[in-house]
Amino acid sequence: MRKPKVTVIGGGTGIPIILNSLRHEEVDITAIVTVADDGGSSGKLRSVMQLPPPGDLRNVLVAMSDMPKFYEKVFQYRFADSDGALAGHPLGNLIISGIAEMQGSTYNAMQLLTKFFHVTGKIYPASENPLTLHAVFKDGHEVTGESYIADYKGMIDHVYVTNTYNNEEPTASRKVVETILNSDMIVLGPGSLFTSILPNLVIPEIKQALLDTSAEVAYVCNIMTQYGETEHFTDANHVEVLNRHLGQDAIDTVLVNIQEVPQDYMNSNQFDEYLVQVEHDFKGLRQQVKRVISSDFLRLENGGAFHNGDYVVRELMNLLRSKER
Repeated sequence: MRKPKVTVIGGGTGIPIILNSLRHEEVDITAIVTVADDGGSSGKLRSVMQLPPPGDLRNVLVAMSDMPKFYEKVFQYRFADSDGALAGHPLGNLIISGIAEMQGSTYNAMQLLTKFFHVTGKIYPASENPLTLHAVFKDGHEVTGESYIADYKGMIDHVYVTNTYNNEEPTASRKVVETILNSDMIVLGPGSLFTSILPNLVIPEIKQALLDTSAEVAYVCNIMTQYGETEHFTDANHVEVLNRHLGQDAIDTVLVNIQEVPQDYMNSNQFDEYLVQVEHDFKGLRQQVKRVISSDFLRLENGGAFHNGDYVVRELMNLLRSKER
């Protein structure tokens, strides 16, 4: 029987949680990963080599692979701060960048690495060129660069992307548009709204494909608000921003966590970008989407509040099966 085609779009640490659980299901998975990161190791390698940043791709690769834990530990190893030019670079970032240079593109590198690490599914960078993220705030101020956006004190109105090293309009990687159009389900997030999810959706070809696809478009709403991006946001505010960037109410289903995070739980030193739990506005959600799936999706770990990938994927699979009937 034909496997349902599920495409997950995003970046950061959010979508690997979903992909790691999704790869154990009988579905055909594709991950479309943001290439607008300009901070840390990814930003340094991107600047030196003028290639898409490898960090988010690395995390997705590990999440979708059946590599032994020791291989994963090697691939994710981060050089110490005392290691000179290598300081702070995960070994996997260097491997991806080196193979990208050898193969002529990051897209080609990921196709080779998915085979090498026995990845369940396909991984495509959102664009084959590194992109620069621009945030325009409500007061008209504009910040250029993903890593600088949270530093400006203001509310973001909208974001857009440009090619970092030329003036051409950003385009999607090969097969990305085809994948979206042929999907049975598109999953957006979880992840930083303005800096992990939207940098993919504002690429014109991807935006149009999301409007044209007949796939179910599901958004996994964040559990916590995020410093510099979504202070005071309800779950309905998250969806409003997504739909506004897409130009119409394109989200079909929203998954929201209703399990409370203990008030004294969050480790503010380790996860200082998270503020408070996202408040619910079910009336506002139902005005924008066809269905709301609310459940306990919470996983508490090491002082942070994350999604439980197995719980989220269980609901996504239930939704897929209901659509097939």
